[in-house]
Amino acid sequence: MSETPRTPEPARQDDLPEGARHVARLLAGLGHDQPIVLLPTTGKTSAEAAAGLGCDVAQIAKSILFRRAADDTPVLVIASGVNRVDEKKVAAQVGDLARADARFVKENTGYSIGGVSPIGHVVSPLTLIDEDLLKLTSLWAAAGHPHAVFNLTPTQLVAMTGAPVVDVALRD
Repeated sequence: MSETPRTPEPARQDDLPEGARHVARLLAGLGHDQPIVLLPTTGKTSAEAAAGLGCDVAQIAKSILFRRAADDTPVLVIASGVNRVDEKKVAAQVGDLARADARFVKENTGYSIGGVSPIGHVVSPLTLIDEDLLKLTSLWAAAGHPHAVFNLTPTQLVAMTGAPVVDVALRD
């Protein structure tokens, strides 16, 4: 597959689930000009999202939430869809990590697993961006619902989140 994805049909605001409407409002407030699109099937995994978009799995900016063990602060890692996150590398940046279950994810982000957007969380997380995402020209990120995504550039992702770009990938 090429790095240039096919262009899915933008969703009408009225057709979006509430979480995606929330993200659409935030994106509009940031002046982001790319619409939210709804995938025909779930985008809970990077492979499913890439298949629905016709893009490379690497272009999926997946959001993985951890919990910092010391104080229960949410830690959001936005990683390339092809990378597994190295928890030791993340812990070296933010402190020891603990598992974030579905309840923790929903309570702290406002989104369900599979739909966690990089922006608009209930509790502002400590966020890290996978440096491998900056090698690409086009990314797709979850938009508040497992079927909703939006297109952006790596530069836009960094600007929207204000997060540092670091090496978080597990390397064999």
